[in-house]
Order: sequence, then C-alpha cells, then structure tokens
Amino acid sequence: MAEDLAQQYYERAHQLIDEIFVSQSSELEAAGTLVAETIERDRLVYTLGSGHSLTVAAELYFRAGGLANFDIIHDKTFGRAERLTGYAKILMDSYPINSDDLLIIVSNSGRNPLPVEMALEAKQRGIRTIGITSLRHSQAATARNESGHRLFEVCDVVIDNRGVPGDAIVDIGVAEGIRIAPTSTLSGIFISNCIVCVAVQKLMEKGVRPPVFVSANLDAGDECNRPLLQFIRERIRGL
Repeated sequence: MAEDLAQQYYERAHQLIDEIFVSQSSELEAAGTLVAETIERDRLVYTLGSGHSLTVAAELYFRAGGLANFDIIHDKTFGRAERLTGYAKILMDSYPINSDDLLIIVSNSGRNPLPVEMALEAKQRGIRTIGITSLRHSQAATARNESGHRLFEVCDVVIDNRGVPGDAIVDIGVAEGIRIAPTSTLSGIFISNCIVCVAVQKLMEKGVRPPVFVSANLDAGDECNRPLLQFIRERIRGL
C-alpha cells in the first residue's frame, strides 16, 4: 500500500512539474526578467513566505548555485501570525526595502492578511511584486483580509504553482478530503530556481557576470565566494 501511495505521488508530482514549465513559461520569463533588472541596478530581491512557504522563500537565500542579491523578510512566527491584520507593515518596516528593490511573495492559498497586505503595502511604496500561489486553491477560497483580495489579484506577476485546493494530492481512502503528499513546496522551489535560471541567462546576455554562490564545501568555494560574502555582510540582513 505504501509503495502504491508513493508511486501516485511520484507520478502526479512529475506531471505537475511538466505542467508548470509549459503553462507558466511566460510568467517565469517575466519574473526572471524583473530579478535580472533588479540585480543590474545593484539592488535586492526580497522574499516572503509564511508557514511552510518560508521553505520556498529560504531556497533563494544564500545557497550554493543561488544568487547573492536575495534576502528574506522573515516571519519568525512561522505562520502563526499570518492572519493578523497589520503584521505585514510591521515586517516590511523592519527592512530597508524601497522602490528599486523587488519582492517575491509565496503563499499557496493567497488568502491570509500577511501575504496580501504585504503585496498591497509594496504597491503603495512603488515596489514591484511577484506572487507564487495556487490559483485553484485561491479562487476556491474567500479572502481573510480586510481588502477582500487574494494574492493573485494584487501582484504584478503571478506564477501559478498548479496545486489543488488543500495542497495534498494523494487520497488515502480514510475519509473524504483526507489526503497526503502536498506539492506547494516542491513546485515552489522548482519555480524559484526557474526564475533564477531565467535571471542568470538575462544577465549573461547583457554581458553581466551573475553573482552566483559556489558551494562552500568545494575546495575552491570560499575563495570564489569571498566578494559575495562581503556583499552579504554589508547588504543582507538574512534570517
């Protein structure tokens, strides 16, 4: 039985990745272009994810094969305050983000105050936004924030992670609606790295060397990363 469930997840996850790459190609291109333009300006790309969406936001921060210009607006409550009205402004005010920067907001449901208010606050400040969300889930749910909007309705670029309402995709036959094997982390990390790939390609086409981290666990890693580590110390607040 366990093997059958894992096989179902494997097959559906594989199909999902293919579906994202085909259906969201123009959105990935638009997002990667915004990231490249931000790096060209020597500015930062901030990410926000609440709860397990933090995993996706963290994927872009200070890692081997990643870009140095990413920082995290860190929800230290791990989602416990994502329904709290006004929390987004408090978080944003604690970072030196401005209209020359870019903000990526990750929220599978896209319905809670934190991600939506963060996007609206960014709009007021002239900051461009990229939303990573599940359109099927979000369109099937009511907004939980005072604006009545969901994330996909307020971001400049919206990338659909193609997830199902409730996120999990494998039915275990116990009761209706009880499923396992969520996809939003898997798809979100795939989307994030596709954005990085597009951004790097755009930079290289313009003759700009992309600020890519080499693994610190390679012998030459520390030396290769030395100038980027200095950039991190001076510019990136981090977790």
